[in-house]
Amino acid sequence: MAKPNFQFQKRQKELEKKKKNEEKLERKRAKSATQTEENPDQSPDVDND
Repeated sequence: MAKPNFQFQKRQKELEKKKKNEEKLERKRAKSATQTEENPDQSPDVDND
């Protein structure tokens, strides 16, 4: 009976996590880009008093 290759499984799991994190970062960048396009005159950190 063959022994399971835990290093391969671990590497695949790490690659999945890395891919998921990159997709999450891309979504955040796209979201922030659309927000700045909608309101180019206003900065989110500035109070308009």
